[in-house]
Amino acid sequence: MITARVTSKGQVTIPKEVRERLGVREGEDIGFEEREGLFVVSKVVTVSPFDKWVGKLKHLKGKRSDDLVREARGHDHSR
Repeated sequence: MITARVTSKGQVTIPKEVRERLGVREGEDIGFEEREGLFVVSKVVTVSPFDKWVGKLKHLKGKRSDDLVREARGHDHSR
């Protein structure tokens, strides 16, 4: 068991081995969740605001960006 001491301010230094296994670096957040009477510590993974757009443009796969821009602008210089 890996242990750490709590300071008078309630702070704990996370042991290096634990930080490495969690993949936590300075400035990153960790979360505490109670499960069946035990606390689970985990790295908080921030969700990107762009995640909701992943896969939304699959129907455009294989099309050239120049062609898409021309189509969006209403220009047809292919003739």
